[in-house]
Amino acid sequence: MSASTRERLMAELAMVSRRYMASYALFNQALADHLGLHPTDLQCLNLLTLEGGPVTTGRIAELTGLTTGSATRLVDRLERAGYVVRERDTDDRRLVLVATVPEKAAEFGRVWDRAGGGWVALFDDLDDSQLALFIDHMRRTTEFGAQQTARLRAGAV
Repeated sequence: MSASTRERLMAELAMVSRRYMASYALFNQALADHLGLHPTDLQCLNLLTLEGGPVTTGRIAELTGLTTGSATRLVDRLERAGYVVRERDTDDRRLVLVATVPEKAAEFGRVWDRAGGGWVALFDDLDDSQLALFIDHMRRTTEFGAQQTARLRAGAV
């Protein structure tokens, strides 16, 4: 591949990536609006459903990059909306855990599936090695995004 081809492809990748991120941000906003949530609250709820069980507000702060105070306010909003409850840890009663409400988490999952239902079909024409490459790319992009978020929050940009 020539240098000019590589430069052209990298420029196209940069443009397509920016459009992809904008498209996803707008989708996230529309889905949040549909559910009556703030976009950050929606993504927090998404992350909570992936955690596999109740978590502390400190863990929510880690997941979202928010301060613990902001994470507490986020949990307050999700609790008012009926998506989460606070409960005492059975092993350490001093700890308060945030748990998703199963019925609301299931409803969230159904809405998420309906809204993004055609997404899986986008990968039908990929073979297993292409799909594995895509999964690796998404993992690396997720890690990179978390690092960049931390840098921005630290004022390092």
